[in-house]
Amino acid sequence: MPTVVLSAYDVANKPEVGGHFWVYMQYALGLQRLGCDVYWIEWFTRRGEPRDAEAIATFLSRTARFGLGGKVILLTAPEKHAPMRACSFAGMPAAEAEAVIGAADLMLNFHYKVDPEFLARFRRTALVDIDPGLLQHWMHHGQIAIGDHDLWFTTGENVGRPGSLIPAAGKHWERIRPCVSVEHWPVALDASAAPMTTVSSWHGGEWVKGDQGFYENNKSASFLAYHELPKRVNQPLELALSYHAENDREELDVMRRGGWLIRHSFEVAGSPEAYQAYVQRSRAEFSCAKPSCARLQGAWISDRTLCYLASGKPVVVEDTGPSGYLPSGEGMFRFSTPEEAAAAIAAVNADYERHCRAARALAEEHFDAAKVAARLLEVGLA
Repeated sequence: MPTVVLSAYDVANKPEVGGHFWVYMQYALGLQRLGCDVYWIEWFTRRGEPRDAEAIATFLSRTARFGLGGKVILLTAPEKHAPMRACSFAGMPAAEAEAVIGAADLMLNFHYKVDPEFLARFRRTALVDIDPGLLQHWMHHGQIAIGDHDLWFTTGENVGRPGSLIPAAGKHWERIRPCVSVEHWPVALDASAAPMTTVSSWHGGEWVKGDQGFYENNKSASFLAYHELPKRVNQPLELALSYHAENDREELDVMRRGGWLIRHSFEVAGSPEAYQAYVQRSRAEFSCAKPSCARLQGAWISDRTLCYLASGKPVVVEDTGPSGYLPSGEGMFRFSTPEEAAAAIAAVNADYERHCRAARALAEEHFDAAKVAARLLEVGLA
């Protein structure tokens, strides 16, 4: 039974972001299904009591519910990306944590800026890229420095391929698919469910620097192009957003005038359980992608979208490039214009239960966490 350490990023520090917890837990659950002894490690930025103690307790309680009781290592420090030698240990005593690190067969690293000294403590390391396109862009342009790894995995189907807009950045990328634990995301068919929804950030102040200058890379820029879509369809559309009430008010007012329903994500998806319930009460997902995903054409698909699919919810999502396995027209619809989006929504509602069944089938066939974990182990332990 291999021992695998999963190095996550910024989950414990954000207990109110329920969906972020699921991103990494899906991989842990897939590895557990294959019989792996799984440990979770991450950096926790101390900000002052009592908030720190409460956040840590919440995180340890949540991970324990998924079989990780006593198997979490939190490296606490006053700042992000602190070297391991400057950290204290929480969740597990230092000596026990050091023993786990030394004995691990494989470390799967989702934390791009992890301490290189920390990486060197493992016998075998693999970076897992869940931001395909942007990560390679940053690496290619020298905008991010990443420590050396034995292996490089990416969820980007088109990364580094001939004719791709995404460079390999000097690495050999093993391709995997993003995953969802279909056992933990059961079908929740409800033909009476009203709104199509999604959960997202709104404006993170993100810009991308490329060969032709800068462009904005926030979800706000993508959704605003579809601000009048609700007027084109006979279907409630709702966004559960992480937003700033004052700074984002004008843009969100534009969306509301277009007919969008806006809720704050902390209110409806502020824990892993609430996030799951919100997804499973939805009729389907409608979502745009960040501008970089559409521009770079990496065939990216969101981990959130996989949760909708596994729940038997059809998805209508922005096209992010040619794909060998992402369909359009059966359980999943991919759009590039408001006209295509409106047509896709109408098609979902015209034969709703068929598309619900097709959505679940897609999750089981292509994104089952156990299948993805098997690929990680096959390559990672070779």
